Amino acid sequence: MTRAVPTSFALRRVFASLVIVLAGVACAPVPYAVAAAQAPAQALTDQAVHQYEAGQQTQALEAFRRAAEQGNRLAQFDYAMMLLNGEGVTADPNGAVHWLERAANAGMTQAQYVYGKMFDDGYVVNKSIPQANLWYEKAAKQGHVQAQAAIANEYFIGRGVPKDYKTAFTWYEKAARGGDLPSQYIVASYYERGYGVVTPDPERARLWYEKAAAQGDVAAQGKLDAMNRERAQRPSPLLPTPTAPAASPSPAAR
Repeated sequence: MTRAVPTSFALRRVFASLVIVLAGVACAPVPYAVAAAQAPAQALTDQAVHQYEAGQQTQALEAFRRAAEQGNRLAQFDYAMMLLNGEGVTADPNGAVHWLERAANAGMTQAQYVYGKMFDDGYVVNKSIPQANLWYEKAAKQGHVQAQAAIANEYFIGRGVPKDYKTAFTWYEKAARGGDLPSQYIVASYYERGYGVVTPDPERARLWYEKAAAQGDVAAQGKLDAMNRERAQRPSPLLPTPTAPAASPSPAAR
């Protein structure tokens, strides 16, 4: 179970609806010795998750704090979110940024993405597109789908990085394979039009439009309908004209 990802400028409101991380968040690998040392911190983190889900915010906050101080990245992220939201404590945005940065530097992709989003929107921290892109790309390289889509957008429009449709496509395709709906539509558009990056391929375009449409994308369904109409109106290939049978030899020729 993972926290939802902020997608709007009003991050404060979005963060308020986040839930505590329990599992399934990609992180950079931890050396065995470090993992062993973090075992007590993991137990504390698990305890904090159960307390949070039971509505015991004050107890959860304290358990997350202790686990965070012992170096547990999930605890650092969740402690940061509770401080940011003012859950079980008076909101402390600066303290939240401190712990979020620690989790991001420790390789937690969700923390990296959220930290990048903060720089992107200028929320709590000073707005910095280069810093936003740096953290988006760190998370994207570890497989964070929303970060992949975010950095793809930056390369596509040239925001904080040189405009590069090819690099944008690489990240869009990764995000699309990870299930990101807007990226699926964009990848379909690439295959439909080429953009000088890929060879136009109507069948691949159809495949990605179908994936986006299956997730409820109305525009993708409209594209599919148009492609189906075009296919239906296309004349069928002409059948080969049968050759006339050879004439039998005439009696005079015998």
